[in-house]
Amino acid sequence: MINIDKNHKHTYDAQGKQLCCTPQEEKIYTDADAKMLLEKHHDDDRHNHEHADDDGHNHGSTDKSTFQMFLPAIISFVLLMIAIAFDNWVSQSWFTGWVRIVWYVVAYVPVGLPVIKEAFESIRKGDVFSEFLLMSIATIGAFAIGEYPEGVAVMLFYAVGEVFQTLAVTRAKANIKTLLDQRPDEVTILENNQAKTIKAETASIGNIIQLKPGEKLGLDGELLSETASFNTAALTGESKPDTKTKGETVLAGMINLTTVAQVKVTTAYTDSKLSKILELVQNATAQKAPTELFIRKFAKIYTPIVVLLAVLITIIPYFFVSDYLFSQWLYRALVFLVISCPCALVISIPLGYFGGIGAASKNGILFKGSNFLDAIADIKNVVMDKTGTMTEGVFKVQEVVLKPEFNKEEILKMVNALESQSTHPVATAIHQYVGEIDSSIKLENTEEIAGHGLKANVNGKELLVGNFKLMDKFNINYDLDPTTIVYTLIAIAYDGKFAGYITIADSIKEDAQLTIDKLKGLGVKITMLSGDKSTVVKFVADKLGINNAFGDLLPEDKVNKVKEIKSKNETVAFVGDGVNDAPVVALSDVGIAMGGLGSDATIETADVVIQDDKPSRIPMAINIGKQTKKIVWQNITLAFVVKGIVLVLGAGGLATMWEAVFADVGVALLAILNAVRIQRMKF
Repeated sequence: MINIDKNHKHTYDAQGKQLCCTPQEEKIYTDADAKMLLEKHHDDDRHNHEHADDDGHNHGSTDKSTFQMFLPAIISFVLLMIAIAFDNWVSQSWFTGWVRIVWYVVAYVPVGLPVIKEAFESIRKGDVFSEFLLMSIATIGAFAIGEYPEGVAVMLFYAVGEVFQTLAVTRAKANIKTLLDQRPDEVTILENNQAKTIKAETASIGNIIQLKPGEKLGLDGELLSETASFNTAALTGESKPDTKTKGETVLAGMINLTTVAQVKVTTAYTDSKLSKILELVQNATAQKAPTELFIRKFAKIYTPIVVLLAVLITIIPYFFVSDYLFSQWLYRALVFLVISCPCALVISIPLGYFGGIGAASKNGILFKGSNFLDAIADIKNVVMDKTGTMTEGVFKVQEVVLKPEFNKEEILKMVNALESQSTHPVATAIHQYVGEIDSSIKLENTEEIAGHGLKANVNGKELLVGNFKLMDKFNINYDLDPTTIVYTLIAIAYDGKFAGYITIADSIKEDAQLTIDKLKGLGVKITMLSGDKSTVVKFVADKLGINNAFGDLLPEDKVNKVKEIKSKNETVAFVGDGVNDAPVVALSDVGIAMGGLGSDATIETADVVIQDDKPSRIPMAINIGKQTKKIVWQNITLAFVVKGIVLVLGAGGLATMWEAVFADVGVALLAILNAVRIQRMKF
């Protein structure tokens, strides 16, 4: 094996294009073709950064290079340093009067003019009391009272802070995008046995893609080769190779590891699973958390209040202070305005949620919005389905027990034909056991009875296949107690008579026990609900240490159980397949769907999607939510405490513009550094 350096970093060109792959993609590959694999992998990863979304705070153009973004600040800084040198250390008789003023104005323009323009633009849009207006008033006011160096310095540090904020937000979003957007720009298709390279988005359904070792699949499709191994890290965060066989579905973003493979395209480029996941995560930032929405509303009220207070600080002392000096109190008011700028809150809080969404995505957990990060952090109850959540959902027939008067082969053929109408894992198990469907069997009036099973007419006689509640519903008499058998039972009735049953067993997932232990460690109450028979549910629950477990439930029974928990004013997350359990998912505070790669409907239904089917991602998702919320509130506390202290000092004349700059830009930068920590955390 060859181990690719995990510390490899992104590099970008002047246009912001990524020139290297992400650390998440650099996994362990086989020795064969390892170098070629990575080289090809790097070539496929050249994607542009997207612009930062509008979050109520203008971050400037993100299509500039970092140097271009810092250039105005660099010019302003050089001119300011020269001016301060002339003022303090160099005796220059010419650097006085209007020459000095013009010099400072020139130093101010590169950083001040864009902010003043933004202030006017905000006013034109109806947002009068923006931070741009605060900074404009404060710095122009400093010029008005002759504090030229401080006026330039305040705007300079503000501009530098804005650039850092822009870079932080852009990088946070770009990290999310590059983490997931693993679609190659081009694919190689076979036409008349000739290889032809085309744009991935122009490929059509039915095209045959030839995939060499190290290449990424550009579209979803069906594997035509007998076998192929794929790295699915871009989709699931799982580095372990996934071996697929002929006829199985393979998805865009998977990397072919060993032999040349052929894939038949089954889905358009824009409809691929990866495209939908990417769109979901990119749209997640539009769903704002309550904390984020509150801060925005707060800033709209808070800013006009501090402007009014600044005016009062300037005027009111005139009536109470004997040695009142207008310039002195105006200076204090200007310091007050600089301190009051809500940048640290407006920027660092969304950035914290970006980090949480990105950290979750890296681990194969998709949040549909930052509001669900907040919600999952407060979850007190996790209610979970059994099949496919805590168990593999891969059933195998253990035993077939039929009455002597029934022909076993004929009954199984009819059951197999009827179960072919269902996508339930039980149907798959029966099909694997019986084999090919007998096309001579004609089904009529086929009906699926929710929570019970299937019914159809075969040869003019009624065939029932399902649980024993189905037998009771149709008044079928049977001579055994289903509760005495641990395995899942599939009862069969034909022509109004009980024919027998099939036992089917499922296996518990390897990380199920770890999941339960971690959930208990987080102080979360666990309940298992299932439509499977109670003995099976109790067996699984006992093995995992789940005290509250209920089986033989219909969909409406699950709804009632969740309602019962919610009636105690406790928050509930429901974990299931996101389709059959749609009513419970809708009722719960957070709906979590397992296996996002398996079902489009899953992604549509749930609030959170676990892509790789691992239940251990559930406590991880809760932990990410808790850490995100913790960081957000750390930033809120930091901003309010520091600003509160310096506001009081500023109003009392004990703080200068320099302290004001720290309270604004310094706190904002500290909050940003704190917010990006979550992307580096191990969960």
